[in-house]
Amino acid sequence: MPATKTAPPTKQPASGAQTSPILSLWNAYYETTSTRLKTIDAFLVFLVLSGVIQFLYCILVTNFPFNAFLAGFASCVGQFVLAASLRSQVNPANRNEFKDVSPERAFADFALGSIVLHFFVYNFLG
Repeated sequence: MPATKTAPPTKQPASGAQTSPILSLWNAYYETTSTRLKTIDAFLVFLVLSGVIQFLYCILVTNFPFNAFLAGFASCVGQFVLAASLRSQVNPANRNEFKDVSPERAFADFALGSIVLHFFVYNFLG
């Protein structure tokens, strides 16, 4: 019987030597990001999911009170913009760009902007 050739054994990478880029990104985010920024990021994810759910509901089910959909979706988008602005102002990496803005001042601006935004959203509901 003729001898069959087999492929030479491949070298297995040492455990942890090759990791996926997504896992590397997640580990770097988890290790280097402060709890304050993670909380804001979680709120941003919530706002995106809430906006997507409202949009899908409007497309798939009904858009009967269309002004209610517009108010809810605009609320998500506006709140996302305000929260993203808050995140950029309290991020220590951006300290050079926001020298005169303390984290407390940034949060006060966020809170006041949120109150004004929701006042207009409430009035738009009719």
